[in-house]
Amino acid sequence: MPFRLRTAVGGATLATAAVLLCPAAAVARPAAAPAPPGWSAAPDPGTGAAPGAPDRPFFYLEGAPGTVLADRLSLSNPTGHALSVRLRGAGSGAGAWLTPASKEVRIPPHTRAGVPFTVTVPRDAAPGVRAGTLLATGVGEGAGRRISVPLHLRVTGPVLSALTVEKVSVRRAGGAALIRYTLVNRGTTVLRPRIEVRADGLFGPLLRRAARARPAALAPGRAVDLTETWSGPPALDAVEIRLTATAAGGAHDAATASYTAAPWGVVAAPLPLLAAGAGGLVVLRRRRRGTGTGGSRGEGAAPGPDGGTRPCGDEPADAAPVLAGTGPGARA
Repeated sequence: MPFRLRTAVGGATLATAAVLLCPAAAVARPAAAPAPPGWSAAPDPGTGAAPGAPDRPFFYLEGAPGTVLADRLSLSNPTGHALSVRLRGAGSGAGAWLTPASKEVRIPPHTRAGVPFTVTVPRDAAPGVRAGTLLATGVGEGAGRRISVPLHLRVTGPVLSALTVEKVSVRRAGGAALIRYTLVNRGTTVLRPRIEVRADGLFGPLLRRAARARPAALAPGRAVDLTETWSGPPALDAVEIRLTATAAGGAHDAATASYTAAPWGVVAAPLPLLAAGAGGLVVLRRRRRGTGTGGSRGEGAAPGPDGGTRPCGDEPADAAPVLAGTGPGARA
């Protein structure tokens, strides 16, 4: 074989081998190690209240008003350096009642730490389910990571829905009537009352206002003062206002208030006539007294038969005649 041909064949063989071997070399290179995960927060497995599963997706606590419930949060740090995490309860209800054992926890590298916390159920808490969150926020080298762990709390106790309507009053304000009243939650559950307003006069219904929510929510033992505005009430009528309150669970109550609507002119018009009549009566009584004491028959007084005095001319018609003398010789 000529030299040039052998050279060309050898070069092609080397080139083919290089192409086939390069991908294999690339595959054989070790892959870069994945970055270690950041810190994590979750309910501590195997502790706390029901359900107590090893991998709990949320906290579940149950207790009566006035009790203190406890559980633990698990914080894991798989990194090679220590991290700090801040803890706090978030949200209303159960979140506001949560208190961690430490507001900030420092976790050594490759360590899992269990952090206790408590939930204090208020004494006036109504029975039912409350939701909240245990919030973990990284600080320092762990900043930028934030984990919320849900918390479900069931407050035990008797469920009672009771509602009262109190202190109902009505007064005029310009061309409107203001109806004031107080709603009181007498039960153990949060209520969302609905109020119906009715007004009836002497000749029939005057106002029909369908039930509507007032207020949005009313906690157990709480009271709220409310006002209903009635535009264009009658100018002259005897009116009875009736308020009816209802809420879920069978809560129901009603109260009434009455008032008389009368324009000022109607009330004020008889006053001059009454004043004139009263003045005339006084004058007439004075005249009668003057006639009885002075007399039109004379102002003197004559002695009476018993030594007293009497007005002249006032002798009774049937008075006995006075005799001129006494004794057997007397003449009439």
